[in-house]
Amino acid sequence: MSPTPLQAFSGVAKANANQHTHKRTIVDGEKMTGAQALVRSLEDLGVKVVFGIPGGAILPVYDAIDEHTKFRFVLMRHEQAAGHAAEGYAVATGEVGVCIVTSGPGATNVITAIADANMDSIPMIVVTGQVGVNAIGTDAFQEADIVGATYPVAKHSYLVTDAQDIPRVLSEAHYIARSGRPGPVVVDLTKTAQNGTMYYSWPQRMILPGYNPTTEAHGRVLDDAARLFQHAFRPVLYVGGGAVRSDAGAEVKALSDLTGAPIVTTLPARGIVPDDDPAVLGMLGMHGTIAATGAVQRSDLLVAIGARFDDRVTGKLEAFAPGARVIHIDIDPAEIGKNRTPDVPIVGDVKTVLSALMPRIERQHAIHGKPNLTTWWGLINSWVEKYPLTYQEPTDGTLAPQWVVEELSHAANPETIWVSGVGQHQMWATQFINFSHPHQWISSGGLGTMGFGLPAAIGASIGSQRYFDGKKPVWLIDGDGSFQMTSEELAAAFLEGAPVKIALLNNSVYGMVRQWQTLFYNNHYSATILHEEEKTGLEGVPDFVKLADAYGCVALRARTKDEAVEAIRRANEINDRPVLVDFRVWKDAMVWPMVAAGDSNDNVTYLPGIKPLHQADGLAAMPVDSDAQADEATAIITEEQD
Repeated sequence: MSPTPLQAFSGVAKANANQHTHKRTIVDGEKMTGAQALVRSLEDLGVKVVFGIPGGAILPVYDAIDEHTKFRFVLMRHEQAAGHAAEGYAVATGEVGVCIVTSGPGATNVITAIADANMDSIPMIVVTGQVGVNAIGTDAFQEADIVGATYPVAKHSYLVTDAQDIPRVLSEAHYIARSGRPGPVVVDLTKTAQNGTMYYSWPQRMILPGYNPTTEAHGRVLDDAARLFQHAFRPVLYVGGGAVRSDAGAEVKALSDLTGAPIVTTLPARGIVPDDDPAVLGMLGMHGTIAATGAVQRSDLLVAIGARFDDRVTGKLEAFAPGARVIHIDIDPAEIGKNRTPDVPIVGDVKTVLSALMPRIERQHAIHGKPNLTTWWGLINSWVEKYPLTYQEPTDGTLAPQWVVEELSHAANPETIWVSGVGQHQMWATQFINFSHPHQWISSGGLGTMGFGLPAAIGASIGSQRYFDGKKPVWLIDGDGSFQMTSEELAAAFLEGAPVKIALLNNSVYGMVRQWQTLFYNNHYSATILHEEEKTGLEGVPDFVKLADAYGCVALRARTKDEAVEAIRRANEINDRPVLVDFRVWKDAMVWPMVAAGDSNDNVTYLPGIKPLHQADGLAAMPVDSDAQADEATAIITEEQD
């Protein structure tokens, strides 16, 4: 195995500090330290907000941040939270999130956020401190190979040893983070580079040989895709987070309107087209709607748009959309064919590709007429009507968590940015919130990071202040288990003026794990009970109302529907500080529908004992000539073009 750059560097004989500092003579520009150059580079890149925590190996950079610095610095309480806050800020605003942390444990703490951003394609720059050049490889205090550690979970990583390289590296990092498939870029900044002298100039010439993301698709594949649309009688648009990153909501809706195809989404793509659009069937997969999952399973053309055929979507991969031809549109060529081999692979930016594809479909319609999808929509609408999202009422007098989410959605400002942690509450949020805008939903999808919610909500709130004059309020829906992993960030929310509203669905258990234990482990609730009030006689451990109050937040508790409605009303009226509402909800509530991990989506359970997609329900309404149509479509896209 090849060494990482830091490992290789540590094996090279070191020059003394003076030799290293003066190995190049560059006098074109303003003389300053590397730390000052980092701050100036971020300013010249247009960065408006930086999150972070100081430490020994990054102190020169923090010394360069003062009252004259053009960006706002937000002090978090944990490095992982600083990364998640940068993620929330990036998703809410469309800008590159930035955080700055120290070396060693500070850098390793932020790796979880880096991996999370990498899985969800979030543009982010993470600047980490590193020990001096001569100390690398000596196991110096708070030394860690952060470049090597982040290689598998970052889009790119830099080790900077010379102050003169800082502006160029920051320019490249910013470009790499936001271009192509967005992602996190790590800049590991040695103390030698921070303290070294350099000559600053701007703009910088980037050196990125071989990095040329494809944005425009070849005309041949677009024509092939248009022909498949023309011969599809059960098409589905399967829309993922890549379409959100491309800001392609208008194009997705236009394609649906043009072709008549329904829209199903992954978790990160919720809201890309408003939920009140009749073409939107909701989320598909493990906890998706019956209509969305059923439509994909019975489709004859599946158009994957910025999606990656994730296992939580596909279930048993070989049983996923078994009768469908596949068009796969993605800016990352590594995703094409990774899990499902497409009939028409299209590499390019989603927004650009869809804009180029639609005129070709219109041409096909003009020549051959528009396919009749009446039968297809008849089947879909029967699922929509017969199997709406629903839930079971509690048997112990507590609140139904799904009801709480519905009430939150009904009472919220339509411009609200919704954030969630990870667990059952995350699924209920994506199911029962009525989304009306893209970029309105922020959640940890691919990595499923508990503790993501509160810091991401803080980042979104800071972003709302910076770009939307605070007119987009932020509601966090979290579970008591997920919330406790980063609850210390209430201090940052209060002191940094981020008036997030927190709906804590408190069931005193790790709800999603408990659900699996109920369904698959014979009700053996091993290590999932967080607190039993009847044993301690306490309101909770912790008592979240007292905890929030201790951090300067407004704290409310709701045990009944009347109390819940009043608490939501009060929370929506408070905009000068964070508000936490402790909703006491049913610990035995389940997320339905559900597909068991690794099972076929055909076996989706609507409610216990009800499997709508079994053959008697699902196949009767399929067009009888579907096989012939599929064969014809295959022949058309494989024939030689003039």
